[in-house]
Amino acid sequence: MGLTRHPEEKPVRKDKRDELVEVIEAGLEVINNPDEDDEQEEEDSPLGEKMMFNENDFIEGYYRTERDKGTQYELFFKKADLMEYRHVTLFRPFGPLMKVKSEMIDITRSIINIIVPLAERTEAFAQFMQNFRDVCIHQDKRIHLTVVYFGKEGLSKVKSILESVTSESNFHNYTLIPLNEEFNRGQGLNVGAQAWDKGEVLMFFCDVDIYFSAEFLNSCRLNAEPGKKVFYPVVFSLYNPAIVYASQDVPPPVEQQLVHKKDSGFWRDFGFGMTCQYRSDFLTIGGFDMEVKGWGGEDVHLYRKYLHGDLIVIRTPVPGLFHLWHEKRCADELTPEQYRMCIQSKAMNEASHSHLGMLVFREEIETHLHKQAYRTNSEAVG
Repeated sequence: MGLTRHPEEKPVRKDKRDELVEVIEAGLEVINNPDEDDEQEEEDSPLGEKMMFNENDFIEGYYRTERDKGTQYELFFKKADLMEYRHVTLFRPFGPLMKVKSEMIDITRSIINIIVPLAERTEAFAQFMQNFRDVCIHQDKRIHLTVVYFGKEGLSKVKSILESVTSESNFHNYTLIPLNEEFNRGQGLNVGAQAWDKGEVLMFFCDVDIYFSAEFLNSCRLNAEPGKKVFYPVVFSLYNPAIVYASQDVPPPVEQQLVHKKDSGFWRDFGFGMTCQYRSDFLTIGGFDMEVKGWGGEDVHLYRKYLHGDLIVIRTPVPGLFHLWHEKRCADELTPEQYRMCIQSKAMNEASHSHLGMLVFREEIETHLHKQAYRTNSEAVG
């Protein structure tokens, strides 16, 4: 019903290209071998032979898909030396619904090993553990937490946060793995996955800035299957609350910020870091590539390995998974390409287009308001 994205000059996906080529060929077949009820006069070429059209005579076409009916194609063909156009309408109907399978899925005993790589960020970890306590310990009760901690600074604080959760909630299903090296997310997740020694397990690769619900954990269980499916949910990324809630004295509590609105955040469809997959699938495919240094990259690399493999990749937005805003710093050590990606991500994370526009034009807006106030005061005095 409108443009959701910019139109593509050429369809990028091969299946879409193949579909359109097939449609043009079918259109040519209709023109070159007309039925008796087709409205077209037999045209012969000047030499008296039947005129044949080919793909070079295709001028333009449009298609429209109606979700409950099928796809209609309007195709226009024309010979370079003739004035008349040939118009062909084709329709590809959708078939009726078919039952593929119906099955019971029991997830009552399905444990999830949540693996969080971490360096410093102890305040964010304290907030993460608050959500973990509410969702995983009090509601779900089928979770193991693996924290892979890089470096020495902040390690004792992380230990004390975990120990206080243990004493308050009698929760012992966690592993803390200290690594005395520079932070590398892929390395942390590899180590976390390999550290599990109780056989097969469903893993959720998570970051300290992620807020998830109990419903999300069940989505994780339903959409990953060993040897068959890996789950790559699209996270809803919240903007800077200082900008989103600028009109309020203080931003509301985090729980009240978790709404899917255009000005509060965006679907992070370029992020592939949060994923649910079985340990056996992760190890079989070779885990994260440790050659990828610094920001991003290793997540996409793993995702692509799955796309090129035999497993089904389920990629969909989910309601119960949020990325909380935090200050972003792009390190000087990054390559120019990584630095550019990091800055782009930083800009996207800050605020919506309209909110950023209000910041850019702030002086203009303030001047306008000042003039309005001056005019109103003058009128009142006059």
